Amino acid sequence: MTLPPLATLRAFEAAARKASFALAAQELGMTATAVSQHVRNLEAWLGVALFERHARGVRLTPDGKEFGNTVSVSLRQVAAAAERVRRGRGRMTVRLASLPSVVAHFLTPRLPRFRALHPDIQVSISYSAGQHASPADLSIGHGASFGENAVALFSAETRPTCAPGYRTNSGPFNDEASLLQAELLHDDTEMAWRDWFAAAGMSMPYGAGPIFADFNLLITALKAGQGIGLCPTVLLHKEISAGQLTVLFDRAADTDKYYWLIRPEEMTAPAKILADWLAAEARASQSDYSAAMT
Repeated sequence: MTLPPLATLRAFEAAARKASFALAAQELGMTATAVSQHVRNLEAWLGVALFERHARGVRLTPDGKEFGNTVSVSLRQVAAAAERVRRGRGRMTVRLASLPSVVAHFLTPRLPRFRALHPDIQVSISYSAGQHASPADLSIGHGASFGENAVALFSAETRPTCAPGYRTNSGPFNDEASLLQAELLHDDTEMAWRDWFAAAGMSMPYGAGPIFADFNLLITALKAGQGIGLCPTVLLHKEISAGQLTVLFDRAADTDKYYWLIRPEEMTAPAKILADWLAAEARASQSDYSAAMT
């Protein structure tokens, strides 16, 4: 088996991933000049150019992109195998801290697929906020922004949602103003409903319904036909598609908010595998929801 020097592969993979010799050097703890020399040595070994070099930086050539994808996957697999051997065990653990709502409505239905793909990786799931929060390799949060190391998984826009039975018994809710007479349920605070009515040119009615501190409690109340709540429709896409819940109007609140995957600067190999899988599953979920709504 004839292989290029490992040092050249590590330097090239980091430079390809970061699209920068300087950033790769920071990650690897060496100088940009050293990274550049390793890349030149690899190019000489292969006999092809891997980067186009410009005054403002570097860009992968077509050969560089193809080779980079293979090297990146291979090095992650080597890192994962090395971690298993180093730990002296056949199973690796990734600690994921997540909002309970994301676990219940997004992660749990999909987790068997990840287990089938990566049976040697055990996912340990805990709370991502509050008194139950614990250290984690990855976390999932909700809000307008979580910094440059966070990736937006999918929209957290909320829309008026209820059980079909409540619509039949208390509706039909033919226009937005009809919600002024409905039983409104709240997730954590009344602010989302206040914003939704304000955007519709109305004021939220006085004496609205109960506030649920946990989103899953709100969903339980909605499914029991107790009222209407503002729900993140992408997160609840499966329940909506299955007819367990119905969206009454398209006007949304929380339009600036997302569910975010927060990643550390340095990730273990299994954490990187889980992070990439979560991002791909979220893209597919957002796409399925968008297609269903058109």
